[in-house]
Amino acid sequence: MTTNSALSSTSMKAASWLPLIVVVLTQIQASFAVNTLTVSMAGISSDLGMPATSIGTAITTGTFAMAAFILLGAKIGARFGTRRVFQIAVVVHAASMAAIALSVSPAMLFIAQAASGAVIALIAPALVVFISTNYSGAQQAKAIGYLAAAIPAAGVLALLIAGSFASTIGWRWSFVLIAVLGAVNLVLSFRFQAVPAQKDLSIDIVGALLAAASIILLSFGFSGLTSWGVVVATPNAPFEVLGISPALILLVLGAFGGQCFFLYLRRRKAAGRPQIFDLDVLKSGAEKATTFCMAAMLFIGTAANFLIPLYIQVVQGRSSIETSLSIIPYTISIFVANSVVASFYERFAPRRIAQAGFIVVALALTLIAFTVRNDWGQIVVVIGLILLGLGQGAIVALVFNTLLSSAPKRIAGDVGAWRGLVHNISGSVGIAVMTVFAVGMLSSFIAAGLVDHPGLPPELQVQVPLDSVNFVVDDRLRDVLSTTDATAAQVDEAVLVNALARLQALKVSLLVLAGIALLAIIPAGRMPARMGDEPAADSDED
Repeated sequence: MTTNSALSSTSMKAASWLPLIVVVLTQIQASFAVNTLTVSMAGISSDLGMPATSIGTAITTGTFAMAAFILLGAKIGARFGTRRVFQIAVVVHAASMAAIALSVSPAMLFIAQAASGAVIALIAPALVVFISTNYSGAQQAKAIGYLAAAIPAAGVLALLIAGSFASTIGWRWSFVLIAVLGAVNLVLSFRFQAVPAQKDLSIDIVGALLAAASIILLSFGFSGLTSWGVVVATPNAPFEVLGISPALILLVLGAFGGQCFFLYLRRRKAAGRPQIFDLDVLKSGAEKATTFCMAAMLFIGTAANFLIPLYIQVVQGRSSIETSLSIIPYTISIFVANSVVASFYERFAPRRIAQAGFIVVALALTLIAFTVRNDWGQIVVVIGLILLGLGQGAIVALVFNTLLSSAPKRIAGDVGAWRGLVHNISGSVGIAVMTVFAVGMLSSFIAAGLVDHPGLPPELQVQVPLDSVNFVVDDRLRDVLSTTDATAAQVDEAVLVNALARLQALKVSLLVLAGIALLAIIPAGRMPARMGDEPAADSDED
């Protein structure tokens, strides 16, 4: 085994932090833009006369565009020069933000958001290339942590700045601010060295299209699980095949396309031909285990980030802004863990840090699951969220740095693209799967609760749409029951059944996530023993 300790002490002079400043500010620019759309949803909906759900669709469109073309984006940067491509992408992204600020119609906003998502496919790999080419050892580990920390930092800034703008001078000024930040990043990017272009690099267009098609199919499939149905098509489904949900069909086609994609890559690699994605990123079992840990943590994190606000808004009945403020401790703890986890690399093996992180995550989710109740105290919220954020932040920064430190610098762009791809797919899967699971649990607990409450007779139950059960606040349920023959006492009893069922469903969902975190300890044990190790004993390709 060849061991290259990326964190060993060195007599070399530390590199300038200027490239990292540009990297972090650009990551904030990209992440702040998405978060700002969410925070500004009410104002945008009112000004442009579009439903809030359409804004969510715009966000999804941009995310899908980024995920679909991020592998191609890495190769374009390598072929034409990372700095040059990065600068063009930053300008386009800033122009897209300006277009959103000036939007006069939903179509204009959709086009601008799609364009911004597409160019992030160029930006994300470039950020990793800049870190890889400018830093090594302890500096690189810290840089990766700061890059990861920029994402939660952007979330907090969006809440504070965009939230304030939306309620005072107007939501459009938030996007003006992002455009200005883009101009600043462009100017600063001229201050550091250009990464040489690989002019002889041939871009595999067929591989790029195959990857994009598979990713789009999977993304739409997972996002449609809730509304289109898991197996049987619902009335909301855009189409069906013999009654089968289009979500399932898209997932099967996407999975098949993914298998074809990797088979295609292996054949091109064996023939010595260029590939759209370098399989050396996943050259051994250790890299594959690291990727699995990354996917598992992002799955858990995004799912928890969906379930906890759901609990706060539906069970506690708090407003959106109150919910956002309640999430700040969680976000800040992710930021802190991202920033400081590098200080542990010299003393502990990556596999041990990852295992400890998953244990902390499991304990945090278990703590929340066993203590939540309808009058959940604020101190429990803070403790649970902080523990969850610390574990999540440490793992996300660790696995990214582990992949980058074990890969040759020539494929740093591929590592960045792979990280962005896993981030988006795992996040989409986490929200979609746990939504379906939580709603399924809710339906089961409501059905069981009705059996235990004979005061709600069958003739009353048939008047309630139990086939479309979902998480709703008590007032909404009372409005629905007011259209039935239920008496005041029966309404109160039904509300009680619903309250107990949704609480049980959320508890079980959180415990399932805790179980996934515990299971992830096993692949975490296959991560490298030291940062920068190149494992050879298990270098299988499957």
